[in-house]
Order: sequence, then C-alpha cells, then structure tokens
Amino acid sequence: MSYQDTIDYLYSRLPMFSRIGAAAIKNDLDNTISICKYLGNPEKKFKTIHVAGTNGKGSTSHMLASIFQEAGYTTGLYTSPHLYDFRERIKVNGEMCSKEFVTSFTNRMKVLIDEIEPSFFELTVGMAFEYFAEQKCDIAIIETGLGGRLDSTNVISPELSIITNIGWDHMALLGDTLPKIAAEKAGIIKKETPVVISEIISETKEVFDSKANAMQAPIYYAEDFLQLQSFQNNWQTALFEFNQPLIHLLDAPLFTKNFTVECDLPGKYQYKNLKGVLVAVQLLSQMGWKLKASKVLTALNKVKKNTGLMGRWECIQENPRVVLDVAHNEHGIKALLEQLDTLSYQQLHIITGMVKDKDINAVLNLLPKNANYYYTQSHLPRALPSNELAAIASAIGLKGLEFENVNIALDTAKKNANPNDLIIVIGSIFLVAEVTRKLITNPFVLLTL
Repeated sequence: MSYQDTIDYLYSRLPMFSRIGAAAIKNDLDNTISICKYLGNPEKKFKTIHVAGTNGKGSTSHMLASIFQEAGYTTGLYTSPHLYDFRERIKVNGEMCSKEFVTSFTNRMKVLIDEIEPSFFELTVGMAFEYFAEQKCDIAIIETGLGGRLDSTNVISPELSIITNIGWDHMALLGDTLPKIAAEKAGIIKKETPVVISEIISETKEVFDSKANAMQAPIYYAEDFLQLQSFQNNWQTALFEFNQPLIHLLDAPLFTKNFTVECDLPGKYQYKNLKGVLVAVQLLSQMGWKLKASKVLTALNKVKKNTGLMGRWECIQENPRVVLDVAHNEHGIKALLEQLDTLSYQQLHIITGMVKDKDINAVLNLLPKNANYYYTQSHLPRALPSNELAAIASAIGLKGLEFENVNIALDTAKKNANPNDLIIVIGSIFLVAEVTRKLITNPFVLLTL
C-alpha cells in the first residue's frame, strides 16, 4: 500500500472518536495491552512522562518535549489529534515519523487488527510506542487522548505525571461533575510516581489527594511553588516574571528566587501550563535528568521551532491579522478571551464551528456580542451543521452569516475586515485543521504539507 492508501485504510477500517464520537471508545485497556504484547512491549524500552487534563495538555507536552530536546535527549512526542498530517501525532526531536514506517507498521498489524478490532486511537498508541522504541528514544512525552484511567496511553510506567487542569468537557464519557471528571484524569497517577497538578480548583483537590495517597505518589501543586509577578504579551511571545518563587526551596534548585521566562506560546493562560512544566522539570532534575536552567529557558522560547506545534494562538497573516486557535470548550474559550483583553485591535471577526457533543450554549454565551460572526462547520459526521449553530447563536444575540466551509468564511471575513481588525478561527480542532494550507506562513508547516 502507498502511504495515502494506508491512511485511508486506517480511517475506514478503525472506529475513530474524532469522526464518530463515543461509539469509538472502549471501556478497558485490553486491546492496547494486546497490541503492546504483540509488539514485544515497546513501551517498556524508553522512559516516559504522562500528561492529562481538560485543556493545556498539548502545550504542556510540547513544552516538555522542547526542553528535553534542547537538553540533548532523543525525545519522542505523542499527541492527538493531528491538524494536517497524521504523522504529527508521532514525532522524535520535532520530526514526524516517516511515511514508510506508518505503512510498514500497518501492514504488519493487519492480522491483529482483524482479530481484536482495535479503535483508531488504540492502534495509533501502539504505533507510537513501536516508533519510539525503534528510534531508541531516551524519553517520550505521552499525551492522553481522552480522560486518563481508561485512556489507551495508560499502560506506561512514567517517570512523572502531569495533570494540567479540570474543566467541563466530554461529560457524557467522563462524568457530569468536576470531581467525577477529575477522578478519570487522576487515573494516570501511578504507584510511588510523582504527579504535578498545574492548576487546582477546590472541587477537585480532594480527588487528587485521595488518589495520590492511595498510590503512595508524591503530589505537587504547582501553585504552591510558583506565583506570577508580572506578565507582558504580544502577538508572538509572552514574558512571565517570577519574583520570590518557592520553587527554589526544592532540592538542588534549577531556578533562583527571581527569574523570567520568555515563551513563544503567547497568552497569559500559558502561565498555568508553564508553572506545571517548571515544577515538573525541577523534580525531573532531582531524579537525575540533566536539565540546566539556561537550556530550559532557551527551549521555552522556541517550543514551536523545536516541536512544530500549531493551532495555539497561531498567527498566519497580518493586516488584517488572522489567528487560528483550537479552543473548543468553556475553559479554553475563557482563556482565549483573557488573551484578547491584553491585545489591541479595531474590530473582532469570529469564525466558528463546533461538534455536536460539546456544550454549545456554554461556549456561545461567553463570546462577545460586538464581534462579527461567521458560522461554519468541519467535514466530520460529528460536526454541528452551520445553520443549527447560527440559530442557537442568534437566540442569544450573536448575529452572523452562515458558510458551507471555513475557507469561504475566512475569505469573506478578510474582505470585510480593515487592516487593523482581528480575525480568529475557533471552536473546533477539526475546523482549524481545514483552513486552506496555502494561507499558513509557518515555515515548519510548509515543510510538512
């Protein structure tokens, strides 16, 4: 099979959550365990860090990958979903796995696929583990797909786990209360393995404390060690100043009482991810990983360059400015709106489309009434039709136009916008992924298309 034939086979043969939703979810780890056993348990051949959370796990995972790359380690990175190329899910030192590997692996697995009927995500996890073992990775950053306890990635024994935050998302699958959702995320906490909680809320702290205690796992709340003194922001970078942080009180401190981080992932909300990463790095250094403060700071200033991260406040055009962001739930939209409050522009144009299983009203009620709206949809069975989204939005006072796809909407917004206006594409990872590739100016992206 060619690479494209392979991708078509994977999409058509295996149930895929991003396309069909909950029907693709398995309520156990049996298939993943079977896949790993069939492959000779590649997940045991390299060290790992496990990352879960409602929002921010992608940014956190890419920050960590950049840090280990900069330190000279051969670093794997497993994330999901992808935007433009399936191989974005599986990277080593910022480079996607080869097309040949994807094709060869899939061909080798067809007998087992027919036997156990795995989901798309289950097979992809096995593919990532096999590739990281083949590439002799020193360490791999493994991002959960959904939840934690029953997530297919939850067969690893990590050096450390990070839970970024808990918010309202996937309630039908993870639970209808924040403690229930937290309990699913807490499933990645392993016996006697440190866990860092990047952002804590009162409703979930007891859940994490109880799970950590049961597993005899040291637990670290990042907010106990780092407090933000000042913040500066522009369209491309953010400057975070930490004054008198308590992180220096941990053993063999990497950071002084006063230090500044310049990060190429702009947005004040990145502070919440950043503090979890910094505490994790301090702990990992104490465990013997050779991570120098200077290298850490350099790595955080070039996360996108080192890892190829896309879709997080990604500016693809100037005059008018066009920004792509994968914010798609209540928590993510709130963070994005905080970012907007720190920046200057004339008129805001919002292009949005959502999937059916999100809390549509909760998201729409957060959006500003004075923006110009363009309602559209991605080409997925889960996508909410643009006319239905427009009707819901209109009922709460968000008037706008309907478009059959995101690129027609974007072209229209660009024609309507003045040079000092801001156009943002939000609401769905899959919507961002469908923005016409020729618009994208990020050099890394151009190399991967």
